Amino acid sequence: MHERGFMKRERVFKYSLCCRLIISLAIAFCLSRIGLVSPALGQSAGAAPAQIDYDETTHTFRIDGGGVSYMFGVNQNGELQTLYWGKRLRSDDPIPPAHADGGTSSFDLSVNATPQEFVGWGGGLVVVPDLKVSFPDGNRDLVLRYVSHAIQGNTLTVTLKDISRDVVVDLIYRMDEETGVLARSARIENRTQQPFTIEQVLAATWNLGPSSNYQLRYLTGRWVGEWNLQQTTLHPGKVVLESRRGSTGDEVNPWFAIERTDQRDEDVGDVWFGALGWSGSWQINVETDWQNRVRITGGSTPFDFSYVLAPGQSLETPKFYGGYSDEGIGGASRLLHRLELDSIVPEAPHRRLRPVLYNSWEATGFDVDEGEQEALVEKAASIGVERFVMDDGWFGERKDDHAGLGDWYVNPQKFPHGLKPLIDKVHSLGMDFGLWVEPEMVNPDSDLYRKHPDWVLNFSGRPRTEGRNQLVLNLARDDVRAYVYGFLDKLLSENDIAFLKWDYNRNWSEPGWPAAPIEEQKEVYVKYVQNLYSILAELRAKHPHVEIESCSGGGARVDLGILRWTDEVWPSDNTDPFDRLSIQNGFTYAYAPGLMMAWVTDSPNWMNGRSTSLEYRFLSSMQGSLGIGANLNKWTPEDFAAAKRLVAEYKAVRATVQDGALYRLISPGNSEYSVTESVARDGHEAAIFAFLHSSQKGQPYPQLYLRGLDPDAEYSLHMQEGKLADGTAQRASGDYWMHHGVSISLRGDFQAAFFTLEREAAR
Repeated sequence: MHERGFMKRERVFKYSLCCRLIISLAIAFCLSRIGLVSPALGQSAGAAPAQIDYDETTHTFRIDGGGVSYMFGVNQNGELQTLYWGKRLRSDDPIPPAHADGGTSSFDLSVNATPQEFVGWGGGLVVVPDLKVSFPDGNRDLVLRYVSHAIQGNTLTVTLKDISRDVVVDLIYRMDEETGVLARSARIENRTQQPFTIEQVLAATWNLGPSSNYQLRYLTGRWVGEWNLQQTTLHPGKVVLESRRGSTGDEVNPWFAIERTDQRDEDVGDVWFGALGWSGSWQINVETDWQNRVRITGGSTPFDFSYVLAPGQSLETPKFYGGYSDEGIGGASRLLHRLELDSIVPEAPHRRLRPVLYNSWEATGFDVDEGEQEALVEKAASIGVERFVMDDGWFGERKDDHAGLGDWYVNPQKFPHGLKPLIDKVHSLGMDFGLWVEPEMVNPDSDLYRKHPDWVLNFSGRPRTEGRNQLVLNLARDDVRAYVYGFLDKLLSENDIAFLKWDYNRNWSEPGWPAAPIEEQKEVYVKYVQNLYSILAELRAKHPHVEIESCSGGGARVDLGILRWTDEVWPSDNTDPFDRLSIQNGFTYAYAPGLMMAWVTDSPNWMNGRSTSLEYRFLSSMQGSLGIGANLNKWTPEDFAAAKRLVAEYKAVRATVQDGALYRLISPGNSEYSVTESVARDGHEAAIFAFLHSSQKGQPYPQLYLRGLDPDAEYSLHMQEGKLADGTAQRASGDYWMHHGVSISLRGDFQAAFFTLEREAAR
């Protein structure tokens, strides 16, 4: 069943596993018909089901997809034991049977020494458990053993059960045929006669064999400084990546990669990678044991968490995606990008390309009105913009960020005739219309808060900490969920709106839920996200033409969970075009450029006071989904002419940039240079963007050795912005461009170039 996030639901006990599977598949089909779930992972057009095999003699499972094989088996203790995860093996290659490790001493019990797929806290376990429960009689021991399994298309379900109590766990494996990325989750069911409390539940465990050369990569950041790639050598011990903020946050993203190579080339070497599909508080643990084996667990964080599971109820974890590449971290990125674009985002695999967008925020701030917005509409249309978005300030008594959030009616002073005249103006100039909203928040100075002060997250009798003068609505409450869905549905039903910029501008504080029974109040972390997803799902089902951007003070809520329901994300409030090179570079390790909004804004930029040319700003933003946020009222005729030319150039390569394969030829890091290459999915074109911070001691720009081309095809080079070095060829083979390279001429400070290679028709 393709449910998003945690799902708690009543179930009738079924003795037959086949019956349960048939019912689950029927429900999933019905939900997919009304848009409440996305297509199954890997079911892109033309994709064959993944290969899943079970050997009854050795009790081993083998899952193949893309260039990957994943193997595990049932050992002599009835445990599920990982056997292999890596490059795809031949069909006749042997699979060794699982055999539990006996440990090396009385201190190293078998339960800790054996690489298990999913393990409960019991039997002497000291590593991070996937599941920890407390029973009403005080027992906390949980020992899970294999019971049965079922294979349906590209999905394998393995059922485990405690050795004495009717606690049942279904492990769900769903393989993507194209990328070999495996989506894993667990469903915990209470078949006992009494409720029990789940104190910790993670989605899956990934195991890697012994090596002294593992390098962990992960992404960290802060507001306006997101997406910094970190790298550390793994040694015995534990690394914890975690957000306790109520949502994903920019301090660390729920993505990891583990590399086994000494190569400096990011397109070489073995890399295992993973990402959580969850938008709430989360945790990923990377444990290295005394034998240099690595164990990765991930899911919702156990911090401040408990979940009461009544008899007949079940709880499903988020999905934990894992993949492997033998083409280094670059290859890992490209696999994850393909998964996101073809299997995760709405409308996958037939998603629409991102239109060129204009947003009015930097031009008007909160001071929006009908006349000024219409003037900006005309200016935006003149340069080829396809979507006009009005930002904050249009609703309630919203004059600044101190008031109005929660009161979602059109301000009658600013828009005396409603939004229709502005929307009609936008449409008359060939654009669609978008609007900024922040549905999950409320200002204390609002009619909504004065009427429903109990609707926010709070602890009774304790202070309510404000952030940006606002509080967080408790979306776990059904009445709050109904209100948020109701006003959004009304807004979209009464106005021809094609796009919502959905903002979320603070983290949680005082995560209390006084209206719920005390034993259930910590379930707020699950039910909030469950209701968030359900609102987005229901809106998309009723208004399928509406696209949504996930924004959170920059990139503070970007994950594979929110991307199930949103078409793009806002990676950072920092729009300085030089800073954006490193921010965008880090973003692309985990997420596709086609999902990343990148704006051209004013110079000097508000962030650093840095001055850059309009061409430099455009080329920086053209590496993702292009947006324009500058104050067009300050532009000169020359600016408009240059912008019109650059927008047209972007549209010509948009499909290649947004949907192609990305190669980070030179990452900005500590370098003076930054170069990206995007190769079209069908290979007909490559788009290359090159940047120079500043010339140093007369050094020429590095030779660019391209990648991902057909070595035997002929390509012609077209310089769009900047210039080539003297004597550079205009036409040559893919082999030539990849091994001889391209010479461009960039000198000075904050310079940029853009060129394309076009594959010529075979003669």
